[in-house]
Amino acid sequence: MTASSKAAIVAAARSALGTARKGTLANMQPIEVAKPIVAAAVERSGLSAKDFDDLVLAESLQGGGDSARYIAVDLGFEDLPGAAVNRQCASGLTAIAFGAGQIASGMSSAILAGGMESMSNMPQFLKRKAFTSGKEAGDFERWAPMANPVDTPDAPPYDMSITVAHNCAVEYGLTREDQDAWALRSHQRAIKAIDAGSFVDEIVPIEVPQQDGSTITFAVDEHPRRNSSLESLAGLKVLHPEIEGFSVTAGNSSGTNDGAAVVALAAPNTSQNVLANILSWSQVGVPPKRTGSGPIYAIPKALDLAGLKISDVTLFEINEAFAAQAVACTRQLGLDEERVNVYGSGISLGHPIAATGARMVTSAIYELRRRGGGIGVVSMCAGGGMGAAMVIEVA
Repeated sequence: MTASSKAAIVAAARSALGTARKGTLANMQPIEVAKPIVAAAVERSGLSAKDFDDLVLAESLQGGGDSARYIAVDLGFEDLPGAAVNRQCASGLTAIAFGAGQIASGMSSAILAGGMESMSNMPQFLKRKAFTSGKEAGDFERWAPMANPVDTPDAPPYDMSITVAHNCAVEYGLTREDQDAWALRSHQRAIKAIDAGSFVDEIVPIEVPQQDGSTITFAVDEHPRRNSSLESLAGLKVLHPEIEGFSVTAGNSSGTNDGAAVVALAAPNTSQNVLANILSWSQVGVPPKRTGSGPIYAIPKALDLAGLKISDVTLFEINEAFAAQAVACTRQLGLDEERVNVYGSGISLGHPIAATGARMVTSAIYELRRRGGGIGVVSMCAGGGMGAAMVIEVA
């Protein structure tokens, strides 16, 4: 017996994911990537824009502002307010949870929620130096938001290859071979899904302007590597050769990517075409140096809230921020690897930070529908020592 639905997902849509800086979406601003996805979610829902009470979009690396409201105005949905959400890598999932909570509380009847990220176009920040007037160019220094406030050797706030991946590998006794094998399988599964057309229904084609004034249609995830092999992965240098036993490489790490994903949420038991029901969600905190362990605690918490056990779950996706983290979480929870990341994840499909959670929910819905329904769990770690998870059901 599952928990009652907190909210129904009546539409889900995403962009194809681009490779940052050198990929197809590199010259599109995140708002322009997200606009057609928001519009598609409205259209697919069978509702009108006026039926929605809010647009909640995650935007982790875009420098602030309220892009959700900008998108609403640009699309002509001037009655639709907007809110920005940031919970690092879990931002998109948190946006959906916020929307589901609004509906479950009775404060809203329909919400658009998701995330967007253009890692190609991350703004660069300047911060005033202490004891300066802020009136001269030399009064400023470059600044970036930190994942955690205290910089320590085992939890540097700007280097997740140590804070997340290396620490997981050491704590849980993972080898370079463990990580490379997981990375290879991620690419193989993503390519298999692409070739089978598994993502076609969830992806909204985007017209991408070119320098010469023409446009091209972007509709296929471009980050998965067809030519990946254990030999090529093994040949990559580790990211920190100065650290003894370091086993993390670019090949067993997630991509840097561009993309957007949005779902339409409505009150359960409506007349709308329900794609999935949200049963529960969770968020947890762990010490920053154990950031990669977040899903180990978030998944059981979410399942308990839904009245479910691991054995009840049809499919899991644990975002591959790094292979070490995904392997550690899968093994510590005792999951069947054949039910985890069946169509790839962050290493292969990519990890556009704030969009990832909504992309995961969207892909899980469509995969469960292909399989005739079931329970799906999506989860990820998040910078600063956090984890998040959500349980959905496709009837």
